[in-house]
Amino acid sequence: MMSTPILGAEFSALVGTSATLTHTVTAEDSAKNWGNDLDVLSTPVLLWLSEITAMKVIESVVFASAMTVGLAHDSAHLAPTLTGDTVTITATLTGIDGKKLTFSVEGRDSHGAVLRGVHRRAVVNREEFIEKLAARSA
Repeated sequence: MMSTPILGAEFSALVGTSATLTHTVTAEDSAKNWGNDLDVLSTPVLLWLSEITAMKVIESVVFASAMTVGLAHDSAHLAPTLTGDTVTITATLTGIDGKKLTFSVEGRDSHGAVLRGVHRRAVVNREEFIEKLAARSA
């Protein structure tokens, strides 16, 4: 049985391409929800926003039979962003190694840089991933 390809040649054409996401920090995004007593953008939410932005870069070329999953973050949360401020995240696809994608990620709020680093994702077969998930939950 031949498996359906999950990584099209279109990915290579996207190296160097960026996407941007703008997000206003709400109480739901606050570090107060993560065991901190400060009302600032939490690091987990900031990393999640960088993942969402990276997925936007490649969304037009991910086959329906595929999906991407996060592999790693090597990012620094550089400064606090107050609740109510807006953060703008930019992700740029910088490289492809087989099914692994590397993105440069940066974030800024009204005061300056708040995030800088690298995010890695892998392109996987959606059906196989769901089967593995089902096996883990049995």
